[in-house]
Amino acid sequence: MLVKPFETALYSNLSLFFEKNGFALMADKKQFRKITSRGFQNVIFTATSYDDEIWLEVNFGFRNNQIEQIAQQFLGNTRDFWGESNTIVVSIGKYNDAKYFRYKIMTEPDIEDVCDIVKDFLISDGFPFLNATDNLLALNDIFNKFPKKPCKYVYNQVHRSFKGIINAKLIHDENFLDLSDKHRENLIRIGATHEELLTYERLLSFLLYHSSN
Repeated sequence: MLVKPFETALYSNLSLFFEKNGFALMADKKQFRKITSRGFQNVIFTATSYDDEIWLEVNFGFRNNQIEQIAQQFLGNTRDFWGESNTIVVSIGKYNDAKYFRYKIMTEPDIEDVCDIVKDFLISDGFPFLNATDNLLALNDIFNKFPKKPCKYVYNQVHRSFKGIINAKLIHDENFLDLSDKHRENLIRIGATHEELLTYERLLSFLLYHSSN
């Protein structure tokens, strides 16, 4: 099975479901996206061909503009990408603590079966999770409750510390200074580069004088 025809069939099968839930297809970005007052929510589909199979990974997450507009100035991503970044993103497998899980598709009927499974998951778990956590208070809990432990809702743990301390500043967390130390310690522990550590200090200097009004 070829990837392009598979993706076409996949999007066709899912379009009505996502449309009913407020999402629009962005085929060039391999995702369905819903614009929100804070940024966007999205569900991303990554298909890979292996011999006579397609392996499909499904990620879901959201963007918080307040965090990303600051974070992207310090994370080294190209400016063209700044408006596309997710604040959190997790695969269905990782969400369910099955880190390397993929859906495997061999036949046309398999596509419909997988789509039904994905829709059921999004209704029961995915959409409720996004709606419950798509705010600064919930994000602060995700990023900062256990700053020295890995966060499963972010693939890059260096970025997690940057976004976590930004989040703390935006909600005027009274533990901001303590959290800044804990995230620094975590960056060192996970092997952040010298440049990343310097950039973190520049971010802290920026945040100390930042006012979100």
